[in-house]
Amino acid sequence: MRLEDAVPQKGSTKRKRRICRGISAGQGASGGFGMRGQKSRSGRPTRPGFEGGQTPLYRRLPKLKYFTVINRKHFTVINVGDLADLAAGTEVTLSSLMDAGIVTQDDGPLKILGDGDLSVKLTVKAAAFTEGAKSKIEAAGGTCEVV
Repeated sequence: MRLEDAVPQKGSTKRKRRICRGISAGQGASGGFGMRGQKSRSGRPTRPGFEGGQTPLYRRLPKLKYFTVINRKHFTVINVGDLADLAAGTEVTLSSLMDAGIVTQDDGPLKILGDGDLSVKLTVKAAAFTEGAKSKIEAAGGTCEVV
């Protein structure tokens, strides 16, 4: 005979706890709610989210749409119109734009935006393109390559 063999017989039931029915029932007097305090009172459970009177979390957080993204991607942005001054057949990268003086500061990967017109055939290598920029570069006979 082992301890794990000592299980109740099939079909047997355990009596339910009789709360607040005197000390002989095992849960008399305070009925398992301890002595005094908010959690021992009648109508006891506080509402969900209640933090003892402190302004609760659901009221401390902002409810407005469009609050800032925590780990936002930062790009060095340039418009298609700024590339129009380059010579035909030029390979456009962030380093070549910095050498040409079109971009003065490296704020992250290069992103091409679609404002302006382009009539020069260019090979553009950037991290991201807007749809308008991509269509304008390809309409001028150039190619867009995502790096």
